[in-house]
Amino acid sequence: MKLTISRESLLTPLQSIAGVVERKQTMPVLSNVLLVAEDNTLTLTGTNMEVELVGRVSPVHVDQPGRITVPARKLSDICRALGEEAPIELALEGDRLHLRCGASHFTLSTLPAEHFPNVEDEEESFRLELPQKELSRMLDATAFAMAQQDVRYYLNGLLLEVDKDHVRTVATDGHRLAMAHVNLATGCPEPRQVIVPRKGVLELARLLDDVETPVTLVIGDNHLRATVGAYTFTSKLIEGKFPDYNRVIPRGGDKVVLADRATLKNTLQRAGILSHENIRGVRLNLAPNELGVFANNPDQEQAEDALPVEYQGESLQIGFNVGYLVDVMNALEDDQVKITLANPNSSALIESEKDNRCLYVVMPMRL
Repeated sequence: MKLTISRESLLTPLQSIAGVVERKQTMPVLSNVLLVAEDNTLTLTGTNMEVELVGRVSPVHVDQPGRITVPARKLSDICRALGEEAPIELALEGDRLHLRCGASHFTLSTLPAEHFPNVEDEEESFRLELPQKELSRMLDATAFAMAQQDVRYYLNGLLLEVDKDHVRTVATDGHRLAMAHVNLATGCPEPRQVIVPRKGVLELARLLDDVETPVTLVIGDNHLRATVGAYTFTSKLIEGKFPDYNRVIPRGGDKVVLADRATLKNTLQRAGILSHENIRGVRLNLAPNELGVFANNPDQEQAEDALPVEYQGESLQIGFNVGYLVDVMNALEDDQVKITLANPNSSALIESEKDNRCLYVVMPMRL
């Protein structure tokens, strides 16, 4: 294998693929990136057996076609450290890959391409196109609520639901729920639900831009595949039954609070400084046109703060994890936030005042 490529053309896909490749691997080849040079195209592939990312660069001057795997992080770090002017020459000599750029010369160890695992192809059951910006918005609005290393493995991912007239993402860790949707004529004959693992969600989100250019999603029985420009991303799916999110959404709350989102976020963050560092609890005291926020900790320290709100109703005291509330304030984009409450033991329903494309549910806590 021998080829010549510009630094920028090689570095851009390498940095994306290096995010998929994990440093600590049970199989040495999983720390490598697969390079395939043919037909004036260089294809780079990285995988951790759960997710796979393929990037294609063309045109590339290929003198000798070939395929080999090399350490992903080292190759990425070398390219990042090189100057921008001189082209990079990659040449496989024996079992070593030689990288030359100007006066610089690096020799990298390799492993045979045959050792590199391929994500098995499977029949697609449904194909969908939607604007990158919409999928990016939905992932950003919900991914933070995914569980981390929960024994209920189906919570360690994100539900992607496709129906004939909408696409929806839902995430929950059992204490909070985040949901977002886009209205879209999908042509899906019947509702489809798949659970994308946490790693897959985070890597897919990194590929997307705030543009109208479409992303193509292919849903299979065991995999989700996304094509974004020159990249093809594949993630295994989590087997399991996602909770019925409709049962979690509180209905019939009679206490509706309107608040400035930025002011509420800042107030919560200030009070949260003196909350218990493990349970992060704050108490909200709701009264006509005012919301008080209180926190204390085992060191007998306490914080009191308040902000004006639009509310005409009975007084109410309710406790929440302050981190969960701040996460929702960060996810919402509207200036005004609407919080609907029923009683101290019922979950809060949080939405933008004008935009109904996202909603959040946060369970209360006893303080």
